[in-house]
Amino acid sequence: MYSAEKTVDEDIARKIPEPTGYKLLIKPLEVKEKTDSGIYMPDALKNAEQTASVIGFVVKAGPDAYKDTDKFPNGPYCKEGDFVIFRSYSGTRFKIDKQEFRLINDDTVEAVVDDPRGYTRA
Repeated sequence: MYSAEKTVDEDIARKIPEPTGYKLLIKPLEVKEKTDSGIYMPDALKNAEQTASVIGFVVKAGPDAYKDTDKFPNGPYCKEGDFVIFRSYSGTRFKIDKQEFRLINDDTVEAVVDDPRGYTRA
């Protein structure tokens, strides 16, 4: 249901904001136009799936992300360039030229995955 595209368009890359504080900038995976069985997804369903997405690519980390050693005694949960699973509906959602991004708190990352293909929200 999701596309595991890891790159960000160059035009969009120039517009990406710098996360502040302990925030992470996440690019949720793109929802595919049709299901694995070949059925085209209506726009409303695609939007609902995108909003509820739980997996994305860590684009940038704020300067204070994972710096609290009391909260993160074993170090950061993730780093820039990782695919992560995060809490559904978390963060501040925004779009740049139709590409969705989220700013989430560093402690809302639940797991890191090597390859996001095959993961779906339950």
